[in-house]
Amino acid sequence: MSKNTNTSLSFSASVNLMADRAFLAMDMDPSIAAVIKACNSIIEVNFPVNIKGKVEVFTGWRAVHSNHRLPAKGGIRFATIVDQDEVEALASLMTYKCAIVDVPFGGSKGGLLIDPSKYDRDEMELITRRFARELIRKGFLSPAENVPAPDMGTGQREMAWIADTYKLLHPEDINHNGCVTGKPVAHGGIRGRTEATGRGVVYAIREFFRHPEDIKAAGLVGGLGGKKIIVQGLGNVGYYAAKLLEEEDEAKIIAIIERDGALINDDGLPVEEVRQHINEHKTIKGFKNATFTDNGLKALELSCDILIPAALEAQITVENAARIQAKFIVEAANGPVTYEADEILRERGVSILPDAYVNAGGVTVSYFEWIRNLSHIRFGRMERRFDEMRGQHLISAMESLTNETVPEWMRDEIVRGADELDLVRSGLDDTMRNAYRELSETLHANEKVKDFRTAAYVVAIDKISRTYFDIGVY
Repeated sequence: MSKNTNTSLSFSASVNLMADRAFLAMDMDPSIAAVIKACNSIIEVNFPVNIKGKVEVFTGWRAVHSNHRLPAKGGIRFATIVDQDEVEALASLMTYKCAIVDVPFGGSKGGLLIDPSKYDRDEMELITRRFARELIRKGFLSPAENVPAPDMGTGQREMAWIADTYKLLHPEDINHNGCVTGKPVAHGGIRGRTEATGRGVVYAIREFFRHPEDIKAAGLVGGLGGKKIIVQGLGNVGYYAAKLLEEEDEAKIIAIIERDGALINDDGLPVEEVRQHINEHKTIKGFKNATFTDNGLKALELSCDILIPAALEAQITVENAARIQAKFIVEAANGPVTYEADEILRERGVSILPDAYVNAGGVTVSYFEWIRNLSHIRFGRMERRFDEMRGQHLISAMESLTNETVPEWMRDEIVRGADELDLVRSGLDDTMRNAYRELSETLHANEKVKDFRTAAYVVAIDKISRTYFDIGVY
């Protein structure tokens, strides 16, 4: 998969135009809208690294869209498609995203122009640590002001390197572990962070199917079980979303789109087997019991109930929007539908759950991790055994009153105290449910709001503008 260039608008322009719909629906003063849309600051760094005796110069960016709440939060991606406009657009999305799910962060984003596949582990460590030093020294990385997380091309490994670099430069900061999120659990990370964005996508879809009025508006009937789903991108987000939908919700993943094509099977694809095939062969080609096509973008146009673009931005554009047959689009990636394509899909009545809400699971659990780092204690450490003891007392009381023995499976469920992973998943589920309800209520309460995307921006902008007003920005 590659970035689709069939759009006349830049990524940041597309995001701003989508926000403009909300400003119009809210009758907001254009000058205030300009304040909210503006990117506060951006830095470009160029730094040399000695690779195998040859000095290479790398270019990276870090943007802060809004610091109305601190720290500003947003991932760092390592990719060949990174540029300043993309970083600014993603930073603005982070501002809206955090507001939608009530995470008290501002919006930020970073990127390094690099192809990680061309460098070995030691070289990537050198490059990552040098990039981190540039950001730290210029005030664009710290637990109090700007906190990165993994994104495309980065993961736990890179976050551990960045955290260690910050610690070496600021050993006096007892909250050094909070300078990044998405770290390995052994180095200050939190259980459930790796799966968080994909699981958040699933929680969002499940909440949608609890609202009959919204299901009907999308032209769907019944529950999530048996629904035909197409997933674009089987990376971290797409993999966990597809796997959970298949295994826990009994939905059918009828197509999986990857950079080298697509696998199609109307009876459903075994997600875990496809993932293992990719891990082993570095391609989806050759996977048995599925039809392969090398035209992955064309597979977006197949008939299905739910389409989940979980890869790159600008995958659905004016070139293919009219041919999209999905009844319901769930944007697991950032910006997979351009503004022009969104206009076409809206006119056709296609329901779209927007990226600023759908993929907020990552920043939600990053917030939990950041709180964990600042509190210096894992969740559940103080209360878990107490909860188990109370559960055991409840079992004893039930058996004493009924003269019956409680079944073993019931005993285990009642007695077991929640561990950190249980609490993280519970908090994520609660966050996605509450945010969806707020979007749905806004959609149905305001006649000027015609779709979920506008509703999401209205919710976000209302919260951001209230913060600005309270602190006297305008």
